[in-house]
Amino acid sequence: MRQRNLLGRQTNIDDVLAPRCAKYEAGTMKIFTVLTFLILTTDVFSQQYADTSYHPTIQNPAYDEGKGSSILIDEGHYNFHRKNGRYKTFSNLLERDGYVVKASRGKFDKKRLKSGKILVIANALNEKNRTAWYVPIYSAFTKREIKQVRDWVFHGGSLFLIADHMPWPGAAKDLALQFGFEFSNGFVLDTISKGPAIFSLKEGTLNKSIVTLGRDSTETVEQVASFTGQGIKLPEDATPILIFNENYVNMLPDTAFVYDDKTRIINAKGYSQGAYKRYGKGRIVVFGEAAMFTAQIQEPEKTAMGMNNQNAPENYQLLLNIIHWLDGKLD
Repeated sequence: MRQRNLLGRQTNIDDVLAPRCAKYEAGTMKIFTVLTFLILTTDVFSQQYADTSYHPTIQNPAYDEGKGSSILIDEGHYNFHRKNGRYKTFSNLLERDGYVVKASRGKFDKKRLKSGKILVIANALNEKNRTAWYVPIYSAFTKREIKQVRDWVFHGGSLFLIADHMPWPGAAKDLALQFGFEFSNGFVLDTISKGPAIFSLKEGTLNKSIVTLGRDSTETVEQVASFTGQGIKLPEDATPILIFNENYVNMLPDTAFVYDDKTRIINAKGYSQGAYKRYGKGRIVVFGEAAMFTAQIQEPEKTAMGMNNQNAPENYQLLLNIIHWLDGKLD
């Protein structure tokens, strides 16, 4: 689900952020214009579908086919991205890297979590917010589930937690906080450039780390693109992967896609859109954008959205590097 592409049907994004006649008060940018967008329903988002023709080259697969670690993709929490749905190319890529990828349908408990080495949660929601994309946003997970996942990671599990823009950060924030990550339930937008957000080593917005370097020089990632998401405040012991600069603003509406003169808008400099850390014996990676790790086609323009986008030729390698780190192959 990509705000920038879809909002183009309603209004020009320049009309939202171009008024740089903004001033800063106590760290908050006040944009003096009233912006009201129509609430987009799931009928609009159904126009996105997986691009199953996307097959990037994997020069050095982590495992022989079907011999790798087990990866569970959560489908038990009204997830917008599922193994054979919008994350089909995500799962296809990892299977081509030798991993065994399975759908996890149901609530989290010890038995279910022990059946996999890596748990992927992408855009989970509480049933109450499936069609109600306005505050309050309820946790997608029960307190018991959150404790089960936290303990599983502490004792050696690996979690890949992905929560896109509002309402998904609100649904995952309680789980993220268990590991020290603060999700912001809004939309981070570029005030300067159109199209995807570009993070690069050259600009310092893509952090040089084990995850961007990979196992050797053939796996080094120098630039990636994301397609609108949230900003994350990191704990001190986390390593950022994607870092916003001063060109980005974090818009925090009460209702997804609806803004007015009371909408809180802050500069997003220093926020992250992806990071990783160790937790006990386990590992966790968090990201605030989901489409960058799949490949989708957006109708009716047939726009490439994700790893198949012309601005994102290295995104697939970043995904592989993340999984390799979660799997213990990068240290």
